Amino acid sequence: MSLKKYYFLLLFITSSIDTFAQSDSSWNKKPSIHFGGFADVYYGYDFNEPKQSKRQPFLFNHNRHNEFNINLALLKIAVDHEKYRAKIGLQSGTYAQDNYAAEASIYQSVYEASIGVSLNNKNNLWLDAGLFPSNLGFESAISMDNMTLTRSLAAESSPYFLTGAKLTYNPTERLELAALVTNGWQRIERLEGNSLPAFGTQFTYKIADEITFNWSTFIGSEYPDSLRRMRYFNNFYTIMELSQNWHVIAGIDLGIEQLKKGSEQYKTWFVPTIIAQFIHNEKWKAAFRFEYIEDKEQIVISQKAKNGIGLWGSSINLDYSPTKNIVCRLEARYWGKNDNEINTIKSSTYTSYFIGSSLAVKFGG
Repeated sequence: MSLKKYYFLLLFITSSIDTFAQSDSSWNKKPSIHFGGFADVYYGYDFNEPKQSKRQPFLFNHNRHNEFNINLALLKIAVDHEKYRAKIGLQSGTYAQDNYAAEASIYQSVYEASIGVSLNNKNNLWLDAGLFPSNLGFESAISMDNMTLTRSLAAESSPYFLTGAKLTYNPTERLELAALVTNGWQRIERLEGNSLPAFGTQFTYKIADEITFNWSTFIGSEYPDSLRRMRYFNNFYTIMELSQNWHVIAGIDLGIEQLKKGSEQYKTWFVPTIIAQFIHNEKWKAAFRFEYIEDKEQIVISQKAKNGIGLWGSSINLDYSPTKNIVCRLEARYWGKNDNEINTIKSSTYTSYFIGSSLAVKFGG
């Protein structure tokens, strides 16, 4: 469907809701319509020199070796009203190719598509349904919204998007609560043979103007009913503005999954991350990342490894923004093994050095 058709579809939806709610005068106000876009062109070089262009099957961003490519090109339309809202985003690039590879081709160009309705007079209780960004993690697919160019191992091993319904409540300006029912762990269509929906929650509290704490959860199964293994996942992170120059994100992901259906034994994985950003001025920034992932049973990183997955990582990032809508980024990244071997295309012992660069632009809402 063309962008123009999506635009008229949104107009039809909003006009239908407007007609339905004539009893409340606030519904009669005209909605505002916003257009926006984002593009991220990158070049990366992996010193492992994989024979194929794709660097790793467990990466979904900036995952091409020794070539220029588009990580994400995105066009969005948003309708905003006191009582309802809607968003549609169309995407292309290697992120869409890699992260939506398991979805039907008809969905791979859809970044998001959701409709929301206010459920009370204060407009602090909302129900949204459709395809929307995940409640898990502090990073998004839009690189300009993140402190680092490439995504952390925590982001790459947890959902970027979910499909279902989300109830959001803001009792105060500092507190946000959410409950979700979805089709599964980063799924647009429900897994065949799995009748159990997935559930999630989110608790976000602004402790002070400079400190935000978040706790998000996921409960569900990624297997058919006959093989059902329950998965329980917790995502914790804190965002701290230590000063005008230093911002820090510290987080940890903790997950468990049943060994088999009905079992009281569980496989586990965890992913701690810390990122510190130094803001020199409006044009120059730098970021430092330290991370680790341990997935001995290879639940979220399903790649052949002798002793399971245990990777230490670090990176340094340098950003230059000539204007607020454009950023040029350079990143050096390292992974080191933790007594494990991963079968890469070239070498079975996995130690990785990677250099990536990007030119990104963002416009509109």
